[in-house]
Amino acid sequence: MPNPGEPTPTDASAAAAASQHVVLQPLDVGDPWRWLARGARDFARAPFIGVFYGATFMVMGWALLAVYEHAPAYVLALAAGFLLMGPFLCLGLYRVSQKLEAGETPEFGDSLLAFEARLGPLAIFGFVLLVLEMLWGRAALVVFAVSFDGMPDFKGSLLALLDPENLGFIVAYLAVGGVFAGLIFAVSAISIPMLLDRPVDAVTAGLTSLRLVLAQPAVMLQWGALITVLVVVAMLPWFAGLVLIAPVLGHATWHAYRAAVAR
Repeated sequence: MPNPGEPTPTDASAAAAASQHVVLQPLDVGDPWRWLARGARDFARAPFIGVFYGATFMVMGWALLAVYEHAPAYVLALAAGFLLMGPFLCLGLYRVSQKLEAGETPEFGDSLLAFEARLGPLAIFGFVLLVLEMLWGRAALVVFAVSFDGMPDFKGSLLALLDPENLGFIVAYLAVGGVFAGLIFAVSAISIPMLLDRPVDAVTAGLTSLRLVLAQPAVMLQWGALITVLVVVAMLPWFAGLVLIAPVLGHATWHAYRAAVAR
């Protein structure tokens, strides 16, 4: 017998069927840029709320870097915790965009508590992301273990990633990261704003996001590439750019969901 709370095959089949009934809209290659423009507009309309979330992401980056420099053995656990917190933080930005879209004035307290009405599905989805992050971390450790004698320190890790003599390690490390990053992006591209906006379960939201990425790969790959480039650029000056980039991307993700899923 299945454990209490564990999805049964019938539940999974029902969720898959439910996701098929969610109508996806055709997207254009220029849409990601429009989502960014709308995200920047939402940020300009509620800048103080956006700066709070952006500053939170910046502090999280500082914490992760500090742990990696002084206690690299704990960095994977901390990164997993941040991955679990990230969706809840972005949820507040989605709430702001939702309120602005409805012609209402967003409130800081309401954005902080946006998860309350959908706590169950969000917790399940967060757990799925946590498992994927832990698997990613374990796979990365295996790549390091077979490539070096022990784990290199912070400086050693960076040098290893930049040394052309370690081409095999670089290819393997990037390949593993690409597979897990692609999977996480595919199942979460629009799932969390969908969970906020509609009374669907976590499986339905994840499958709908996956359907979108598979159905319109060119647009969604462009969107994923834009997110990656902007986040990397924002991280370069000691994560300071996240104060602005993170809220704009959060708002833009809401508009990506709105453009992709029929109302």
